[in-house]
Amino acid sequence: MIQDNLILEHYGLNELNFETIKSYRDKFAEVKPDHPWNVLETKEFLYKIGAWGKARDTHREGVTLAGLLLFSEERMITEVLPQYFLEYRESDGEGSWKERFTSQDGTWSGNLYDFYFYVTNRLTNEESNEEIASSLIEALTNMLLHADYNGEGGLTIEYDQHQCVFSNPGLFRIPVDKVFITKMSNLRNPHLFKLFRLLNLCERSGSGLTALYDKWNAYRFEQPQIDQDVYLKRTLVILPLSSAERQTEYTDQDYYESKAVSSLGNNQEDVENKEKFVEKESSYNKEKEALNIGVEPLLKELECFNTGVKDAIKGDISCNIDDNSYNKEVDSYNNVNPSKLDEKEKDSLLWDLSEIARRKKRLSPAKMEEIIMSLCREQPLMLKDLAYLLERTPDGVRNNYLSKMLRKGKLQLKYPDQPNHPKQAYLIATQRTEE
Repeated sequence: MIQDNLILEHYGLNELNFETIKSYRDKFAEVKPDHPWNVLETKEFLYKIGAWGKARDTHREGVTLAGLLLFSEERMITEVLPQYFLEYRESDGEGSWKERFTSQDGTWSGNLYDFYFYVTNRLTNEESNEEIASSLIEALTNMLLHADYNGEGGLTIEYDQHQCVFSNPGLFRIPVDKVFITKMSNLRNPHLFKLFRLLNLCERSGSGLTALYDKWNAYRFEQPQIDQDVYLKRTLVILPLSSAERQTEYTDQDYYESKAVSSLGNNQEDVENKEKFVEKESSYNKEKEALNIGVEPLLKELECFNTGVKDAIKGDISCNIDDNSYNKEVDSYNNVNPSKLDEKEKDSLLWDLSEIARRKKRLSPAKMEEIIMSLCREQPLMLKDLAYLLERTPDGVRNNYLSKMLRKGKLQLKYPDQPNHPKQAYLIATQRTEE
């Protein structure tokens, strides 16, 4: 791997974007108004911060790789790092992009500094919860500092109302199972880190992902996920989001109250405040439990009605109300011979199998894969069909589930030799189809 302090002796000040440098210096002066570096000439300032290098033994000097990434332009950066690519995209929830820009647009510099602030502005504008927006920006910073810029595939960020997905070349340099529970830090790009640190955009403690994990637990979101592809040497970080569940399951006030309680000490006043909060929470839980008890008969009645409708359609499913009703229905459906079903019955079967995904916007990856497998077991399904049945965006279904299931051998392509076939579809790996 190319080290980010590498001196590029043939790349001078003319290869840098001076608007980016001016913006950086303005922010540096704002953060450190009395710092002596504020009065330095451009080259000397860049040398002090690590964006310019001088080799004393050979008298070589030039832009460092970290300086090129942060202050140059896409065309120059790709001369040194041909695989360099940045992309940000926002889904409108209907399969289209509400906002999308890449380092190859030609409408901006394409460097890391401008990308960081463009994405930060988008996340701040789109994410109404400041605490969550701050965590997403931390994840963005973490990705930029730990990516392997010599690796393939580039860096991509995909944001929608349900989740934010960060994908970059390079694997974690600490065990994955320790990422969310340790303050251990092993930087891949230490000089790039310094350039961000001078603007107070990151910390060295290594606690960023640990704090993020704790915050997701506090909001009762689905836990963050990390998927590392050892073969492609890529890392995928998925941060689940759900505006609706923030309001119904855990409000901002709940979050701040829980933080306040955890920070209370052991003096008499603090103990009394803790007791008051616990009493309030207990009262709330009792009211919630009473409400659930009142609603439960209605839910059972509705479930029985739905099962009755299925009885009328298929005649082979009994009304059995318990916590495993969905799994029992799936097992029963899997025993139906697909060849004996007409198209109308087939559509009804697929719709029923995917019902839980439409009903619950937060499902574990294992449960979603189980549903996708049950759907593709019935017939080969195109991406748009799966997205429609699951009520997820096509890119979300492909990036978060289908690609992984293909790599694991759980699914296969209908036309494996033609990935872009207009009628490409997914089926379980044991199936074979005739052309």
